[in-house]
Formats: sequence, C-alpha cells, structure tokens
Amino acid sequence: MRKLFVAVLLVACVAAGAMAWSSMSGDGIVVRPPDVQVDTPELRAAKDRIGMLDCEPGTGEAVAGGLPAVTLPCLGGGPDVELASLRGPAVINLWQARCEPCRLEMPALEAFHQEYGDQVAVIGIDFNDVQPAAALALAEETGVTYPSIADPGGDLMTEDVFAIARRGLPVFLFVDADGTVTGQASGGVDSLDEVKELVAQHLGITL
Repeated sequence: MRKLFVAVLLVACVAAGAMAWSSMSGDGIVVRPPDVQVDTPELRAAKDRIGMLDCEPGTGEAVAGGLPAVTLPCLGGGPDVELASLRGPAVINLWQARCEPCRLEMPALEAFHQEYGDQVAVIGIDFNDVQPAAALALAEETGVTYPSIADPGGDLMTEDVFAIARRGLPVFLFVDADGTVTGQASGGVDSLDEVKELVAQHLGITL
C-alpha cells in the first residue's frame, strides 16, 4: 500500500511540473520558459536563514556520458553552474517544491551530506520548478543545507540524461570524478543507509 501511495505521488509531481512548464494555445501545447526569478533579496534572505550552501561551479570540460553543457542559476542566489563542468564523486538529487516523496527523503540526504559530504558531494536540482520560494520553504522544513541548482524554465526536460525524471520525482544521478554519469535511480529513500547503498552501487564507494 505504501509503495502504491508513493507511486501516485511521483506521478503527481511530474504532472505538476509539466503544467508549470507548458501552456495551452489554439495550436496545442506550447512550451515556453516562465519568467521566474530565483535570485531576489527575499530569496537570498531565506537561503541565509536556512544556512543553505551556495552552488559551486565545476572546473572540468564536457565529457562523453557526462552532464549536459547547460548553465543554470543557483537557487536563492549564488554563482551560476554549468552542469557539464561538475566533477564528483557526487549525488545529484532532482526534486520539486510540491513533491511529497521529495520532502520525505530530504532529511536522509541532509544526514548523508552532514556525515559524508566531504567525500561524496550532494547537489540538488530544483527541477522544472517555477516556485523558488516554496522550494526554499521545503528546504527549511526538512533542514536541507546542501546546495541546489534551479531549473525554473524546464531547460533540463529535453536532456536525455534527465529522461528518467520525466517519469517522476525524486530522482538520483551519480557523477564520478571524471564527470561521467555512472548511474541513475528513482528516489524515495527513507534513511542514511539507503543513500549509502546507492552510492556504493553506482559510484563504487563504500562508506
């Protein structure tokens, strides 16, 4: 029953994101990035209150099998990040403000960040989400301090490496030290140990 409930919530997350990303016209669905500001004085103040870290741009070049060469802003202010420049080992977590399974698993990710963040980075992506204030409110509710990149225009919806996220959130991507995406997994973890198991499976790192 719990798995069915979570599955329904996953579908709802994707549907909400798709509605935010698209609008209807006489010609059908027209996709257009919304004019959403993810860096305002109010959002910066919320981020400071939470203690959420700034995003850190990577230092690498694009690699085959890596993240796409898409540059996105940092949620709540901070430096922009070109995803292709990021190097691991890292856990990339795709989430949304109104995603209930995301809310349920974020404390486990924060626990992993606090315990092992110096060995394996945790980076959030507020995926296809036009509600940055609500996203930061969720981060505050769940105690999240690891950084999150913002994708308010749905730029990543058409990138093949993120295709898994079109089926439901939350989602994990795992990036190794060379910048290669070594694995993907649907989210919904309940504990620090589950995150460690995913890291061992997809990054080959036993913690």
